[in-house]
Amino acid sequence: MVKSQFELDSQIPAHTPLVLVKAAEKTDDIQRLLDYINNYQLTASTVVPIKSMDKIIMLKLSEIILADVSQTTLKIYTLKGVYTTTETLVHFLNRLNKSNFVQISKHALINLDHLESLSDSFSGNMMAKLSNNIKSSVSRKYVKLLMAQLGL
Repeated sequence: MVKSQFELDSQIPAHTPLVLVKAAEKTDDIQRLLDYINNYQLTASTVVPIKSMDKIIMLKLSEIILADVSQTTLKIYTLKGVYTTTETLVHFLNRLNKSNFVQISKHALINLDHLESLSDSFSGNMMAKLSNNIKSSVSRKYVKLLMAQLGL
């Protein structure tokens, strides 16, 4: 569990705040938190670069519907088409760094802005219907996380 607090300090400019992380030791989780904080400025971006076989494509975050990995290929479904890359799903999710993207299974993540409906499926799973008539299964392990993201 991470705790946070705010301290007013007129000596530190509001546009460049100082973030101090205190812990008994520097673990991998602490390092990920520091990396997130250090990369925070990048989150204002509205595009994410995707490296395909022969070029780098700039995808608008608002157009990404679903990212699904199969073996070593990550397919990114957008409003304009499907793009493939060899990036891992976790790395891609970390680069997105936006709260409207949520992992729904070991192999997929969705953009909540493109979620149209959820319906019960088999064995406690759910089926997510997304923009462009795309469907993806929500694993029961991720249902609670998705519901929390939706505020339910």
